[in-house]
Amino acid sequence: MEKLQLWLKDYTDELLYKVQWPTFEELQSSTIIVFVSCLILAAVIFAMDFAFGNVMKLLYDLF
Repeated sequence: MEKLQLWLKDYTDELLYKVQWPTFEELQSSTIIVFVSCLILAAVIFAMDFAFGNVMKLLYDLF
């Protein structure tokens, strides 16, 4: 039980005093970057799906 208490104390000390948490501005900036990246990736996937679907439809109509 003593090992568990020591581990919990070390764990909380590290989270509270050793971890460098991002500021609100850094967090906001990172969130915007992730959101824009997701939108770009979704647009690329949509374009590829749309193009592939049209190519397949053209091939099916030919045969």
